[in-house]
Amino acid sequence: MNAPLLPMMAVPGALPSGEGWAYEMKWDGVRVIAEIADGGCRLWSRNGRDVSGGYPELLGIADAGLPEPLLLDGEIVTLDETGAPSFGLLQRRMHVRDPRQIARLINEVPVSVRLFDLPRCAGQSLLEATYDDRRSVLESLEVDDPFWELPPSYADGAQALASSAETGLEGVVAKRRASRYLPGRRSADWVKVKHLRTRDVVLGGWHPGEGNREGRIGSLYCCAYDGDELVLIGKVGSGLDTRMLDILGAELAALEVDEPPFDPRSIPGPDRRRAHWLDPVLVAEVTYTGWAADGRLRHPVWRGLRLDIDPESVRR
Repeated sequence: MNAPLLPMMAVPGALPSGEGWAYEMKWDGVRVIAEIADGGCRLWSRNGRDVSGGYPELLGIADAGLPEPLLLDGEIVTLDETGAPSFGLLQRRMHVRDPRQIARLINEVPVSVRLFDLPRCAGQSLLEATYDDRRSVLESLEVDDPFWELPPSYADGAQALASSAETGLEGVVAKRRASRYLPGRRSADWVKVKHLRTRDVVLGGWHPGEGNREGRIGSLYCCAYDGDELVLIGKVGSGLDTRMLDILGAELAALEVDEPPFDPRSIPGPDRRRAHWLDPVLVAEVTYTGWAADGRLRHPVWRGLRLDIDPESVRR
């Protein structure tokens, strides 16, 4: 079964201002399209994968009496002890499909959804409706489910951005009030403004660690596509804790290949003798402070795997 649609995406940029814009909090989680029809619910990731089995507690929204068939657009989040979304904690849920493990994690790592759009309602497409009109219909729904929440939209962008920083959120998304919903497309009608600089990278290999990481992954080769060519843009080792190293060890074991998936001339000489190369099918998210003169990421820090993103979409 195919996803009913892919979500509309925002572009990074400076905070726009004016009466033609609305502002929403940016949630540090996993994008999801909820398809509610025939008394059931399916959850689709941003690249069209069915992830319903990983979050069974969210499927009860099918019993909330909403006008079917319905498509809801939102973000799955896990909150830390301060009440702020934690992508690191959410990692513990993203890779699990075993029902016994999920039953335990439902209590250990609870998830919920923050809603922000409505591409379809009661079988009627709202893709051509404006953001304001879709938002009005979404706010009129009585989403009576403890795992689903509709956060407010703001009229003052500067105030929304300051509030997101104070509450430990990632930033804001500015949305043009007259904008249509464009499935699967990035549009300047939606602008994401982050407090941290983050980006996606394709994993092209790993280098063995030393000291307390002896025999384990020490750092990972970060890549991105430049046209059709995969290029090396840095290495990341900071931010990898023991739990994530265990997850990565299991994920990467079956992906090793004999040759680097990028130009070997870009690899430092000593690395070539010890490195392990990977089929470039996994995407991760890192924070960074900027770009060095040699085109590599400065001070990258690991945030987590992004199994909801296709490698081909990761551009330099």
